[in-house]
Amino acid sequence: MKSGFVNIIGNPNVGKSTLMNRLVGERISIITSKAQTTRHRIMGIVNGDDFQIVYSDTPGILRPGYRLQESMMRFVKGAVQDADVILYVTDTVEGAAAAGNHPSERNAEVVESIRASGIPTIVIINKIDLSNPEAVGAMIQRWEALLPGAQTVATSALTGFNTDGLLGRILHLLPEGDPYYDRDTLTDRSLRFFASEIIREKILLTYSKEVPYSVEVAIEEYREEPVIDRIRAVIHVARASQKGIIIGHKGAALKKVGTAARKDLEEFLGKKVFLELFVKVADGWRDSDAALRRFGYEE
Repeated sequence: MKSGFVNIIGNPNVGKSTLMNRLVGERISIITSKAQTTRHRIMGIVNGDDFQIVYSDTPGILRPGYRLQESMMRFVKGAVQDADVILYVTDTVEGAAAAGNHPSERNAEVVESIRASGIPTIVIINKIDLSNPEAVGAMIQRWEALLPGAQTVATSALTGFNTDGLLGRILHLLPEGDPYYDRDTLTDRSLRFFASEIIREKILLTYSKEVPYSVEVAIEEYREEPVIDRIRAVIHVARASQKGIIIGHKGAALKKVGTAARKDLEEFLGKKVFLELFVKVADGWRDSDAALRRFGYEE
């Protein structure tokens, strides 16, 4: 029996969450084109006849500007330390912008910690559908120089190209061991968590500029009934001026978010959902230790 933790690490917007969902076969992580979509470590568990893989999606590597981002980077550093296998994800867009054989300043420390850890690593060059063989070949050579002991795989997580072969590579690197979770467990997260993430995804898709990054969603009530789940959620904003933007003219923007979130929740849960959304101001919550603890970012 093989069992272990496979942690997915990389810069923002390289397709970590898309890859995670592809490998797990379920929608576990929210996906948008905006950076910093993922804020937590999110686990997705895959069971086979003789293996259990615990995948872990992580926030994108960044240089922290406030306490929330410091907490997000602690999730990343923890993922390097407790992995049995690391999937380091880069992409052809990022590769085309890179100069020389050095990682960018923001991820150099993480790449160095991976190199020093000795943990088996697979470098995944994603989005090869947006590039050409020559450019991809150059990226492979660059990463083989940066992480000499790592395997390198070129994929498209969006289309599924070359992702099937990843399972065999991961299983080869996983240690022998007993499973960590029951076979029917898909994730370590609760329905409350997924409800808040789906709502936050719709906020990311609906609003522009700084507003989506200043928002946190808290589920105040979640009642499961036989034919319907009743959910009451509060959208917390960092400044009073953002409350009106979230609500919109005559509540139109908030209604749009609520309708889109409810439809996704119903598909995710396979049942009807009654969703209530409210907006509150939590001044400066991204730099508040108490607020970060309340929202699950601090131990």
